[in-house]
Amino acid sequence: MHHYPEHIGIIPDGNRRWATLHGLKKENGYDHGLMPGLSLLRAAQKRNVKELTYYGFTVDNCKRPKEQVEAFKAACCNAVELIEKENVSVYVCGNTESKSFPAQLLPYAEKKDPPSDKMRVNLLVNYGFEWDIKNGWLSRDIPRIDMVIRWGGMRRLSGFLPLQTVYSDFYVIDDLWPEFRESHLDDAIEWYSRQDITLGG
Repeated sequence: MHHYPEHIGIIPDGNRRWATLHGLKKENGYDHGLMPGLSLLRAAQKRNVKELTYYGFTVDNCKRPKEQVEAFKAACCNAVELIEKENVSVYVCGNTESKSFPAQLLPYAEKKDPPSDKMRVNLLVNYGFEWDIKNGWLSRDIPRIDMVIRWGGMRRLSGFLPLQTVYSDFYVIDDLWPEFRESHLDDAIEWYSRQDITLGG
C-alpha cells in the first residue's frame, strides 16, 4: 500500500555551515534560506501537500551570538512576508511573551480556523518544546505531522513539536538547506510512500 503525506514538517538546517563554506559570516546564511523555503512551498502545493510546518528558530537558538539572533529573527519576518503572498493560510507558533519573539509576527500568532481551500503553513518562531508542554501544549492547533524532512545531515529532531511527531516518519537529507532542490521533496515523498504506516496499530 502506498501512502502520501498530507502534513510535512521541515527542519531547514545548515544555513550557517553553508555560509562558512562560501566565505560568508555565519549570520549571512539565513537570508540564503528564504528562497529555498518559498520554492519548497510552491513545490509542495503542486504535489497537493495540505500542510507544511517550518522550524524557524528555537528558544535555545537565542543563546547564539547577537548578530546571528538578529539575523534569523529578520529572516523569519521576511519569510512570512514572502509566504503570505502565496495562496496559503499562515500561522506562527512560539513564545510571544518573550522579547525574542518579533513584534511584527504577533498578528500571525492569533489562533484561527484556516480556510479549508488553502494550504496551511505553520512557522515555529522562538519555539521551545519545554515551553510548549509546560504551558498546556500551546501548539495543539498544529495537527499530527506525517513526515519530517531535515536538511543538513543531522539525525535528530531538535525539539521539533514532540507531540505532533510522535508517529512521524523521519527523512534526512545530507545537503545543506540553501542547496534545496525539488528532487529532495520528490525523493522524500517517494520514500514515505513505501513506509509501513501503522500509527502503533
